[in-house]
Amino acid sequence: MTQPSRPQDGRAALASFVTNRLGRANARPAPAETKAPPANDSPQDFEKLTGYRELRLQRSAADLIGLGNPFFRVHETRAGAQTRIDGEALSNYSSYDYLGLNGHPAVSGAARKAIETFGTSASASRIVAGERPGHLKLERALAAHYRTDACVVLVSGHATNVTAIGAILEAPDVIFHDALIHNSVVTGAQLSGAQRRSFAHNDPAALEKLLEATRHEHRRALIVIEGLYSMDGDAPDLAAFVELKRRYDCWLMVDDAHGLGVLGRTGAGLHEHCGVDASDVDIWMGTLSKTLSSCGGYICGPSVLIEYLKCTAGGFVYSVGMSPPLAAAADAALSVMQAEPERVERLRRNGHQFLALAKKHGLNTGSSLGLAVIPIIVGDSLKAVTLSDRLFKRGINVQPIIHPAVPERSSRLRFFMTSEHTPEQIAQTVATVAEELSALETGATLIEQLMARRGA
Repeated sequence: MTQPSRPQDGRAALASFVTNRLGRANARPAPAETKAPPANDSPQDFEKLTGYRELRLQRSAADLIGLGNPFFRVHETRAGAQTRIDGEALSNYSSYDYLGLNGHPAVSGAARKAIETFGTSASASRIVAGERPGHLKLERALAAHYRTDACVVLVSGHATNVTAIGAILEAPDVIFHDALIHNSVVTGAQLSGAQRRSFAHNDPAALEKLLEATRHEHRRALIVIEGLYSMDGDAPDLAAFVELKRRYDCWLMVDDAHGLGVLGRTGAGLHEHCGVDASDVDIWMGTLSKTLSSCGGYICGPSVLIEYLKCTAGGFVYSVGMSPPLAAAADAALSVMQAEPERVERLRRNGHQFLALAKKHGLNTGSSLGLAVIPIIVGDSLKAVTLSDRLFKRGINVQPIIHPAVPERSSRLRFFMTSEHTPEQIAQTVATVAEELSALETGATLIEQLMARRGA
């Protein structure tokens, strides 16, 4: 009679298989078995939360093969094109500082001046505690940039989409959004109670079919797309979506979080990139944490919409106002961006260099335009995390993007470019990525061949 396998045998087998598959010669031994705590069957146990078991399995698998946790690493200095972690200097590709404005003298100086005058907090919501000049100045500047009547800034980029969409739409309405739209848009749609329909990524023809079949079923309709998509680094055909929103009587909203400072000759955003008048878009949304080196989000649009949001949107009415130094920093960063378009040009050169070298090495960059966001798609989560770990040990900090953020087969490393990366830094990075990925894939191929021979 066959004896049942013991748990430690299974763990050892998993460790052996994964270690060989990844081609690692010096993985840590499997940790000694510890006595499991008594089982708790109560649904009130936090360990019963959906997804927590999967999280524990992922952490256990990483421990078995000696992988460090790539998330929540502590940076010991300003993280731009370079950073310092655990006392080591690294080339950094995990920050949104696209134009190198975080720490710029004008930006830091504006924040310091705001602190001296207004302190560090707005103290309460703006509807309760009143306005600060910096809030109004920033909103006027952003409204002028997008050629809209008005603007409202909120303390969180994610909450900006959630609260705005949640306030604008209701149950009889519908939201049409790109299949790869940001989580905040989906969450806002769910909050609103409106119907939600997605169309194939960057495909106006797919949206048109949806509009033709279903637009008449709903009262109001909102189309939402992004400027630069943060996982793939590609951009939509804005003119095509403007034409559809007009023909089918919809509002068009563009989440330009990653587009501002990146798209277009001067970094004005998706409208400049596509040669479309910014006023043809009903709602411009963006965040202050990317190019503008601050924190928070904004909605630019008609004055009626902005007045409505300021008086009714929960994420504004019931939330503290933006910190005065953050508002001042964002306003100063926008001014520097507009005054120094050469930063945008440097960013474009760097992105194009990275993309060209990556393709020369046979790396899969998907549909990236080679601007601020360039993925290296490796196929599965384990390989992505392992490649990130190997690169970290060679002085390159880049984060893996794994399921469920992207489909498992599309797991990747996501490189954020800045205007401050050097050509030499980029060339060395791409060569190292290609070398380490080749080593991983060679190890995987060898173990697959051995397993096939054993099976034969």
